[in-house]
Amino acid sequence: VQLQASGGGLVQAGGSLRLSCAASGSTFSINVMGWYRQAPGKERDLVAKHYSSGSTNYADSVKGRFTISRDNAKNTVYLQMNSLEPEDTAVYYCYYNAETRSGNYFYWGQGTQVTVSS
Repeated sequence: VQLQASGGGLVQAGGSLRLSCAASGSTFSINVMGWYRQAPGKERDLVAKHYSSGSTNYADSVKGRFTISRDNAKNTVYLQMNSLEPEDTAVYYCYYNAETRSGNYFYWGQGTQVTVSS
């Protein structure tokens, strides 16, 4: 599975950005896709995830501001980020995870930088 992320950039506090991540290759129908982020000097933390079944999870720090969605037909996950704060500045990584009878498959996309200026 290959992941292609896009949509990062520079935005002022209070602004919005939308990230996209498209999966290609040998994908599985049952999977989870989502986003982690890593700020300088910090660990990579989960931001949001979206199961192919439809359920979602969010980090407490982004609840009410970020919305994750996906298009299963396109194997694409989106992260709409509103009311951005300087603390949201990080490299955002999309991921794809599928647990199958043949094993657990986990893939990272390339990071995309999100910078929020105060």
